[in-house]
Amino acid sequence: MDKKRWSDLDPRVRQAVLLGGAFEAGLKIAALIDLAQRPSSDLRGRKPAWAGALALVNSGGVLPIVYLLRARRRRS
Repeated sequence: MDKKRWSDLDPRVRQAVLLGGAFEAGLKIAALIDLAQRPSSDLRGRKPAWAGALALVNSGGVLPIVYLLRARRRRS
């Protein structure tokens, strides 16, 4: 089985991969900034666990979205 090289891919596929990566990176950055600024009492779960998961897990953007929607408690 031959491995495909980046240069062998269709330009549309390369563009989609780059856009997807940029989208995930942006979500991770937004989630990590929010996590750094938010007090631990405003989180569901432990701050170090969220930071480790957000920084280390390649989730296709799913984990940052879960953090932004579900891990944060509403401020009163």
